[in-house]
Amino acid sequence: MHLEKFDMKNSVIEIRDLKKSYTETKVHVHALQGVDLIIEKGEFTAIVGPSGSGKTTLLNIIGGLDRPTHGNVKLNGQDIGLLSDNQLIDFRRDHIGFVFQSYNLIPVLTAKENVEFVMLLQKQTQADRDARTLELMTAVGLADRMHNRPNELSGGQQQRVAVARALAPKPAFILADEPTANLDSKSTADLLDLMATLNQEEGITFVFSTHDQRVIDRARRVITLEDGKIRSDEYRA
Repeated sequence: MHLEKFDMKNSVIEIRDLKKSYTETKVHVHALQGVDLIIEKGEFTAIVGPSGSGKTTLLNIIGGLDRPTHGNVKLNGQDIGLLSDNQLIDFRRDHIGFVFQSYNLIPVLTAKENVEFVMLLQKQTQADRDARTLELMTAVGLADRMHNRPNELSGGQQQRVAVARALAPKPAFILADEPTANLDSKSTADLLDLMATLNQEEGITFVFSTHDQRVIDRARRVITLEDGKIRSDEYRA
């Protein structure tokens, strides 16, 4: 990939010569083999590829959940390879929003409490947490369900709460790992409409890892991984 065409000042993810190897049942696996990638602010990008292509490994490294064997990863201008484990935890909390396929909401907390949990860890005031939570729950169309627990919400509603939670700390970007995998067609369409609106109107950057053609069809950039390498990088109007 020719990285020169990108505006580095506008990048939220900058990856150079990324490699990741590990041993699994005595077999040495080269999960990533020299990946170069720039994601700029405001992108709506899908990372796709067959099982074993390396996309889960790539997403985990971008999310600071795993460390590379070789290469550099800069997120929002910070070289995360220079951070200690504790610093990386704090950086991840403050700069990266996560949306998972299984929602990962805390079952004993209400929707409101789930959304404000990260802000609580950031030691934000109650007034600030209340205001931000109301703003986000209104944005995802669930202001009237703030006091419901996850088991009182549909799958689509739980995933909307997960999006609100991901947005709570005002992250540099959102990583969405198979966010539609457990949703029906209508809930998927509603969720993608919501994310597209947040992207277009608020400039929020979304990076998806997905097999779902419905997500791929909505993406404005599709990066295909195969055997740990980028095989294609397609931009759409």
